[in-house]
Amino acid sequence: MNIIGISCFYHDSAACLVQDGKIIAAAQEERFTRKKHDRNFPKNAINYCLREGGITVNDIDYAGFYEKPFLKFERILFTYLAYSPWGVRSFIKAMPMWIKQRIWMSDFIRKELNFKGKIIFPEHHESHAASSFFPSPFQDAAILTMDAVGEWTTSSFGVGDGNTIELWAEQKFPHSLGLLYSAFTYYMGFKVNSSEYKVMGLAPYGEAKYVDVILNKLIDLKEDGSFKLNMKYFNYTVGQTMTNWRFHKLFGGLPRRRETRLTKKQMDLAKSIQVVTEEIMLKMARHVHKKTGKKNLCLAGGVALNCVGNGRILKEGPFEKIWIQPAAGDAGCALGVALFIWHQYLGNERKADGIKDFQKSSLLGPSFSNGEIETFLKKNSIVYTKMDEEMLLDTVSSLIGQEKVIGWFEGRMEFGPRALGARSIIGDARSKTMQKDLNLKTKFRESFRPFAPTILQEKASEYFELKQESPYMLLVSPVKKEKRINMNDEQQGLFGMDKLNVARSEIPAVTHVDYSARVQTIKEEENPLYYSLIKRFYEKTGCPAIINTSFNVRGEPIVCKLEEAYKCFMRTNMDYLVLGNFLLDKQNQKISGNGDNWKKKFELD
Repeated sequence: MNIIGISCFYHDSAACLVQDGKIIAAAQEERFTRKKHDRNFPKNAINYCLREGGITVNDIDYAGFYEKPFLKFERILFTYLAYSPWGVRSFIKAMPMWIKQRIWMSDFIRKELNFKGKIIFPEHHESHAASSFFPSPFQDAAILTMDAVGEWTTSSFGVGDGNTIELWAEQKFPHSLGLLYSAFTYYMGFKVNSSEYKVMGLAPYGEAKYVDVILNKLIDLKEDGSFKLNMKYFNYTVGQTMTNWRFHKLFGGLPRRRETRLTKKQMDLAKSIQVVTEEIMLKMARHVHKKTGKKNLCLAGGVALNCVGNGRILKEGPFEKIWIQPAAGDAGCALGVALFIWHQYLGNERKADGIKDFQKSSLLGPSFSNGEIETFLKKNSIVYTKMDEEMLLDTVSSLIGQEKVIGWFEGRMEFGPRALGARSIIGDARSKTMQKDLNLKTKFRESFRPFAPTILQEKASEYFELKQESPYMLLVSPVKKEKRINMNDEQQGLFGMDKLNVARSEIPAVTHVDYSARVQTIKEEENPLYYSLIKRFYEKTGCPAIINTSFNVRGEPIVCKLEEAYKCFMRTNMDYLVLGNFLLDKQNQKISGNGDNWKKKFELD
């Protein structure tokens, strides 16, 4: 039984193949087109999934689309009518695409894929719920989904039991936690549906001075986590912007222009909306626990990528364990709808052991054999050293200890926004300068952005106040006090970006200014080679953690192919690149030796 799940047309288009109930492949379209957050029909991702499964379109039994187009069209149409005549320009712009294509999704999918089978359309938040519960390690659990908006729903909760999910309650558009957060993302000068994590990363630099304004003017928050937004301050229902002049007046000025200097105001806004968001997430989680009585919680939806809020739910909430879909945004809905068809629509059995999930460490993308890698290197006259696994681990662990920056390209690419040790840039977490250097010289991004540690699971409790495993880098945890470095009076008086250069723990490169870290724990069975590398580094240095950040530069998706990895390596200050069993030293890569032909192949300036 072959089932293809599809998510597309809004952001982070993706496809997933489920074969006889097992997740065989999943990938975002952006990885193939190199267009970040690509929202187009995921034809490349679908073709990859078919290749990985060894099948053709003719072998697909069911296709699933992640939401109900007619219901979404209804919401858009009703919204424009409700706010008429405002928004007529947006209405005129949106309608042709809907009338010509999007409400006829069944016909569109059949035409694009030449598919003749049955197509299933669950609701958007059913796909989110399925993506969180069905791959989870729990046989039964509460489910909480939170995002911007699906058809009408913006948040929902319910339960999963065995092979079924049931949503009990929902919050509806325009009252949305995701859109509230995105409104502040927009006002602070960041890109909506792309840079919300920057707001989260900036928050620890500021003070929560706008919390009362938000709670008194923008939102009517209830004890159960439900709320209503004061829509007179927002423009997203009818316009091309998120906020309006009333919002701007309330917070004392126009939105920040992109790429201009960040000020104390933006830091304080980030802190304030993050505090409010965490409070809403906690209230929702407590209400869901009260209503469901379940000991475990599954999370999905774009808001579930707020790993600070997730960490607080785990630490302060009533649930024993939580599991978050690694591709919590719309990309994960492709996986959700495929599993929804297998378990709920077709009624196939599901048995979870409470320990191991079904996500396969989210390593569900393309891989390259050592033979393919060597062919690529020879074809392009690239200088390399071939190593066996033992030599590779010994060499790379030593290079990390010398504070070298290393591109790590191994095995199957990750599904979801986080690099988990397959397409990663890695370095020494003990370095006092690595965080700044990686941001400015390798990632070419804002200096305030924090980096995550990958730590051996068996050592995580020695460094972090973490109640459970965190294999998908979706939980923020405080660094343990015994690993922290106390600041003197002068350091404690620093503000804003001045805080950045103060070492705060034994692993300063991955310790944020509020003594927190977005932790990835690693076990041998999850990714044996990556685990072995960190273990070898630990044996040499006594430190069981390294820096792990995504293998890309600002504005580009994570690398997928060998060519992209090599180009990124050569365009940044990475010192070494590991491709399978091959080690490349930057000093040995002579551009002049390959001449114009080399430049043309890799499109270098």
